[in-house]
Amino acid sequence: MAIKIAGTGSYVPERILTNFDLEKMVETNDEWIRTRTGIQERHLAAPDEATSDMAYKAACRAMEMAGISAADLDAIVIATITPDHIFPNTASLLQNRLGAPNAMCFDLSAACSGLLYSLEVAHALMTTRKKYKHVLVIGAEKLSCITDWQDRNTCVLFGDGAGAVILENDGSDGCNTLLAADLHADGNYTGVLNMPAGGSRNPATAETVEKRMHFIHMEGKETFKLAVNGMVSASKTVLAEAGVEASQVRLVVPHQANQRIIDAVAQRLDVEPEVVFSNIKSYGNTSAASIGICLDEIVRNKKIDRGDYLLLTAFGGGLTWGALLFRF
Repeated sequence: MAIKIAGTGSYVPERILTNFDLEKMVETNDEWIRTRTGIQERHLAAPDEATSDMAYKAACRAMEMAGISAADLDAIVIATITPDHIFPNTASLLQNRLGAPNAMCFDLSAACSGLLYSLEVAHALMTTRKKYKHVLVIGAEKLSCITDWQDRNTCVLFGDGAGAVILENDGSDGCNTLLAADLHADGNYTGVLNMPAGGSRNPATAETVEKRMHFIHMEGKETFKLAVNGMVSASKTVLAEAGVEASQVRLVVPHQANQRIIDAVAQRLDVEPEVVFSNIKSYGNTSAASIGICLDEIVRNKKIDRGDYLLLTAFGGGLTWGALLFRF
């Protein structure tokens, strides 16, 4: 049974918000943002552009690459913390728009680790149930709608976008492309990175709105330490499980949260800078969409060849973190 990546796709909105634009909005400057985060610009969705709209465009590009139609999809999984609605799930909205009547649909919430979680769940589903031959996995976020544009410590970080992957079980006896996975969560740190209001614990009230509780809250220093430790540990685990040395990996694709975090992970994994893929300067942190956008750039720009090892690693609110090792 060979489960492989058959197609990738991505989409980012047309509107670009530069660091110089942010200088006019909050007390910050381009040099401060670049030196501390590595971000130069980010893409923001239009007011009438929802998460499912971005997911749709990424999905179409992934299906085109895979050479399949929406009718071929057996399941759709969307990783997101910014769904169109609390319910119905965003995957069902996408199913209707694509015209994919045969697809089972659900959303998965694991913040920035969402795409990795979704790929592991989809792979397990395809391994145990042969009826799932084509699964569409998407990370899609409209973080601009939960970003506090008055908070200079967080508003410089986030952008919008979507990244899609088609997993295909072609029924052959070839090797699975996913060699190892290591995923974790620790609820002791739920307060480090979260959105305090909007759910059943703190439903929307005049008070929660006034206190700006419907925006992303992040404790930066604690997040940095936990992110680096988690991604490095999970990466080492999957490499050891697969019997692969870090020096054998063609590309390491970390979640694009902060260039300093990316550099720290690379240093502790002892890999050369050119092995680590980064596009954070152009997109910022797009949460669950981050690694999917990276993957599509890598594939379309032919930065990886058949047989190469590809290491994906991420962390997010929950806290959640993990790593996946693919042989492309």
